[in-house]
Amino acid sequence: MQVQTIGVVGLGNMGLGMAATLAKAGFTVLGYDISEARRAQIEAAGVSFVPELNAVLGQADALVFSLPYAKDVEAVATAPGGLLRRRDRKVVVIDTSTSDPVTTRRLAATLAAAGHALLDAPVSGGPAGAATGSLTMMIGGEAADLAIVQKVVDAMSAKAVHVGPSGAGNIAKLVNNLLVAAHLVTTGEAMRLSEAAGLSAADALAVVNAATGRSAISEAMYPRWILPGSFDSGFSAGLMRKDVRLAVEMAEASGVALPLSAEVARIWRDSTPRIADTDDFTHMADFRKEPI
Repeated sequence: MQVQTIGVVGLGNMGLGMAATLAKAGFTVLGYDISEARRAQIEAAGVSFVPELNAVLGQADALVFSLPYAKDVEAVATAPGGLLRRRDRKVVVIDTSTSDPVTTRRLAATLAAAGHALLDAPVSGGPAGAATGSLTMMIGGEAADLAIVQKVVDAMSAKAVHVGPSGAGNIAKLVNNLLVAAHLVTTGEAMRLSEAAGLSAADALAVVNAATGRSAISEAMYPRWILPGSFDSGFSAGLMRKDVRLAVEMAEASGVALPLSAEVARIWRDSTPRIADTDDFTHMADFRKEPI
């Protein structure tokens, strides 16, 4: 089944980068966002801005969603007069949003009943990865549906792992982001301790990154965004709070006690007065400020 026209819904920091990458790869890309404010920027990236959602849902051979919340994904996928009415072909939705597996499985069943398919395919790599086609994707869903859009996935990612059935991609992403949230807290505290004891954070990191305490936080985020004080990774604290909340809810639903993760969730929740939802999430590891 040929896939040439891709509809990208949600043209924020991640969605626009993915749409531009797909256009560079030779796909015809139709883009939709609730705001037209970035229309000139979108079209400059080789993406056709379409002001009507159903026009994108009705014309695309495959769809890529990049939306903030599960409720947004469900609302778009089931929009009246949209995808559920199509019978001309099977449309595979690649949902790169971070959602909860329960919603994902319910929506996958709804789309399957209409002859379509959903892959939960959350991503890692940030806006830079989206713009360069070097994302890591963790994919849940049917292997046959992934095969239909394999070239689309290949264009957007440097590494894509099919981790299991519907919902598995979101489980993997929530587990990953729970670790990231914890590492931001612990690495920030460790660097605060180092500075207080008389060793600069930069010098401490030179050791940590050559030893067993290293992580993506210490190796990548500190030199890029935290030590320079730019805090502009492109991922908001509000979205990380959402992902931590979803991970904790998943743990509760699974009957798993995670005491340390619960404390990490509390820190992220209670940090709102100091780190606004709109602030970059790397502020959590700012060792220069007093602890939450």
